Amino acid sequence: MRLEDDAIVAAVESVAPGVRQVAAKIHASPELRFEEHNASAWLSEALEKAGHPVERGLAGMPTSFRARAGRAGGARVAILAEYDALPEIGHACGHNLIAGGALGAFLALASRAEDLPGEVVILGTPAEEGGGGKIKLLEAGAFEGVDAAMMFHPFDRDLLAHPTLANAYVTFTYRGRASHAAVAPWDGRSALTACIQTFNLVDSQRVHLKDGDRVHGFITNGGDAVNIIPELASCEFSARAFDSAELERVIEIVTRCGRGAALACGVEVDVEVRRGYRDMKNNLALARRFGAHLERFGRAPKELDPDVGTGSTDMGDVSHAVPSIHPWLAICDENETTCHQREFAACANSERGYASMVVAAKAMALLARDVLADEELRAAAKREHGGAR
Repeated sequence: MRLEDDAIVAAVESVAPGVRQVAAKIHASPELRFEEHNASAWLSEALEKAGHPVERGLAGMPTSFRARAGRAGGARVAILAEYDALPEIGHACGHNLIAGGALGAFLALASRAEDLPGEVVILGTPAEEGGGGKIKLLEAGAFEGVDAAMMFHPFDRDLLAHPTLANAYVTFTYRGRASHAAVAPWDGRSALTACIQTFNLVDSQRVHLKDGDRVHGFITNGGDAVNIIPELASCEFSARAFDSAELERVIEIVTRCGRGAALACGVEVDVEVRRGYRDMKNNLALARRFGAHLERFGRAPKELDPDVGTGSTDMGDVSHAVPSIHPWLAICDENETTCHQREFAACANSERGYASMVVAAKAMALLARDVLADEELRAAAKREHGGAR
């Protein structure tokens, strides 16, 4: 028997009050990447209270988890929860709402598990903010057999297939020679000067970056005392681009700037490149179906908006392995505030924020049902995914 739309919507509404409580608790107790012990426990307890066994500690990450419902052996859908926060500004990326949306969608479908023609999985994915928890889960096989993966992200507008950027981190460690900054500055070689010149050189190269490329950094060590020529200094840059090939070019530019600054200042430099996330390959077959479900709840999403910027996410890595969506839903007015701003953290704990979370849960639950029940939709998503890089 097909699980009808009204039954799914009613199921989401029935669990919404409890889901909101969990999301609010996560917001009030922000935890950084890989340290989301309270958030993981609260989400897992909500699942277990509803009668769903929880596997903890997947991929060697204590704060990851998984629960399943439905019929194994058929199609399988994964709904992803994020719940880590940012330093100092807490849930200014709205991950408490992402977690709540995933929990609500899963609990609603799991409450009608006997009517599901396949299996729905909720995956708790730690450390999206720079830790790459989803990549660790991919490498551990957590996405094997998954026909589609989905999540939503809070934003200032509704977008179905907004791109994200591939990114990497470039760290420079400069080693010079210390000396008294007043008595004998000429005897020193300033590692900090090289560090500062790297920023100047990177800025000089922005004219050669393509539209959408992003390079931004900060000094992680600028010396120990004002009267000592710094013998050790370091900085870190994030390089981003719309695809992996362009990212390699940007990394080369940034690396060249760091080495050039070291040469000019007569200091040594160690360069470390740490890979971040891949770009997002939005599956339009799935995203458009998600959008159709959103419309029944009074939303009017666009597919793209070239006037708005974008960041990076480890959901991009998932999207290269499994047909995936990462739609964005408004929790505030356009241009009122955006991710990683203190005002956005407040919106993630607002009535409008929680209302959008429930709408996302409904649309994801409906889409998950469609993927499990509609062989043609699964085939279309698979065909499209096969053409992705």
